Formats: sequence, C-alpha cells, structure tokens
Amino acid sequence: MILDRERAMMARAIQLAWRGRYSTHPNPRVGCVIARGDRIVGEGWHERAGEAHAEVQALSQAGHDARGATVYVTLEPCSHYGRTPPCAKALIDAGVAQVFVGTLDPNPAVAGRGLEMLREVGIKVSEGLMADEAARLNPGFMKRMTRGRPWVRLKMAASLDGRTSMASGESQWITGAAARGDVQRLRAMSDAILTGVGTVLADDPSLTVRRDEMGDIGDATDPSRQPLRVIADRDARTPPTSRILQGGNVHIFCASSALSSGQAQDLAALGISLTGVAWRDNGVDVPELLDALGELGINELLVEAGPTLAGTFVRENLVDELWLYQAPVFLGSTGRPTAHLALETMADKIQWRVQDRRQVGDDQRLILVPR
Repeated sequence: MILDRERAMMARAIQLAWRGRYSTHPNPRVGCVIARGDRIVGEGWHERAGEAHAEVQALSQAGHDARGATVYVTLEPCSHYGRTPPCAKALIDAGVAQVFVGTLDPNPAVAGRGLEMLREVGIKVSEGLMADEAARLNPGFMKRMTRGRPWVRLKMAASLDGRTSMASGESQWITGAAARGDVQRLRAMSDAILTGVGTVLADDPSLTVRRDEMGDIGDATDPSRQPLRVIADRDARTPPTSRILQGGNVHIFCASSALSSGQAQDLAALGISLTGVAWRDNGVDVPELLDALGELGINELLVEAGPTLAGTFVRENLVDELWLYQAPVFLGSTGRPTAHLALETMADKIQWRVQDRRQVGDDQRLILVPR
C-alpha cells in the first residue's frame, strides 16, 4: 500500500530532478531522496554528465544514516559502469533497506538490471510510484531509447492572425521581452535546435542560449553548454560568415551529392560537421534526419524554422509538442504564415489539444500536443 508519505517523498525527488533541466544533457534528469520514516536524511539530483548521479549525491549527504533507510529515486538506478560507477552497487554498499523507483530505465544497458541487482541482495523494490510525473522529466531520453528519435518541440511566435512576419520578412519583434526570455529557457532545455537554410539566409540567427536573457531560473543548475545547432541545407549553401556557425557545435544535413561540393568543403574546413541525408521535392526527409539525430544522442530537439520546414513536421505528424507564443497584434493578411499546409476541407484540419496555457508578459504561451 502506497502511503501519502511515499508520494510526498517521490514528489520531492521529482522536484529535485527538475533542477537539472538545463544541465544534464545527454543524461536523463534524476532526483533522489533518502529517508528514515518521515525524516529526510539525504537528497540529491544529477547536475551534469560525468558528475555524481542523484543517488550518489544523496548517499553522500545521508552518510551512515543510509543504512536501513528507504530510497526514493525518479529513474531506475544504473547497473553498468559508464563515466561513473553503477548507482545500484552504491545503494547496495550503503545498506539501504528499500527502494521506490518512479520509472524503469529504457536504456538497454540498464532496462531492469538495476532493480534486479537490488532484489538479488534482499533489498525491497517497488516500481511505478508517480510513474507519469517521473516520465515527464525525460520525454526525449525515453523516446530516443525506445524509438531511436528525439522528442520534438516546434516553437512558433505568431500574431493574432497567425502571421510570423510581415510580407517583407520583417519580424523583430512580434513578442515581448518576457516571451523571448522564455524561449531562451526553452532553448537551454534542448539538446539541439533545428532550422532551415532559408531562415539562415533571411534572418542570420545565432540560435544560441543567451543566459543574460533567461532571467530567474530559480534553483535550476545553470546551463554550461550550448545546444547543437542543426541546419537542413540541401546544397550546403550556408555562408561561412553566418552567425549560426560562430563558435562551432553545428551540424549541417545536406544532400549526399552536395558533400563533395566546394561549399561543403569550405564549411568542413571551418570544423562544421556535414551529413548526407535523403531529400524530397518539398524538402529534407525529416524521418531520416530525426533518426540521424537520435544516433548523435539528441534527446530533445527544438525546431525553430520557417513555414516550409515547420509545415513538414506538422503535416507528417512528427511534432510531440507545439510551443506557440501568441502576441496581441495583427500583422495583416499578406504576412507570412506559421506553416505551409495545403488543406482544402474541414475534414483535413489538423487538431491539437491544449496542454498548458499561461500569460508570459503581454503575450500568451500555449503548449499543445497532437490529438
């Protein structure tokens, strides 16, 4: 029987795990609480890849009080040697009596083995406590481990009449400073940001996380890395002077035939990675691109693109979450749309469900999921 105490302890572990939302890439976000009855004797969360896991942090704080204690951890303790020793072994060595786990780890290197190790030495194990809430910590890690692809968030900023810019392309700024700060936090949560070469040529964006614009991030660990910036560019037309290329950490997906071109070789000379993928008449083969990003270890992908690439993601049902920032303005009927979608009848409409709605400054932010 699960008591209110057990739920409260796991809720605290989930709260701790969220502190790593900007910093654990490519590792999952994990929180851990160690308690003796109602008294917490240790707690921790995973902050950065290569550093101590949540369980080790909590054990360090608990010290001798860990022996005979109960552990609440959001994700199954790892059972293999990676950049750090296995957490299941650390819990065994500490002599804990019981472990509550939010979700199993879908990583084939773990996948139940961590719990098996604990049970083999007589530690009582209960899995699935607040499983839905724990799984929401790591949608990208879960999806990549089970389906080989990242979790896709499509970000749009639009007017009340659904326009992303004026007909001339002028778009700065549709939304206010608060919404733009929220976008910086969204970028910091992402492993990679994808755009198309058309956006690079038209807007020359940097697509970096600007920490000074993130505002208050509460108790979250500060981001220490920039997301991988990804460009869909069939003919390798990205200018070497583009702002998005500054500082490296860029991957361009082009047609295989373009890899031997002079433009591609100039980009490669700058240290830019290029990969050949299939292209269709209307753009990049997005499923193949997503598979390639999964192989690169990308858990959470943010798409900030023009209406053509955005439309492809929507049309092919490849968006897991749509983040729409809507400004209280009209840009007129000649403005550019959020997505190119050739829909002719009401039966063709693409439906979404609002998962979250909130005011961000003067603007409205909607998080939607496909129906």
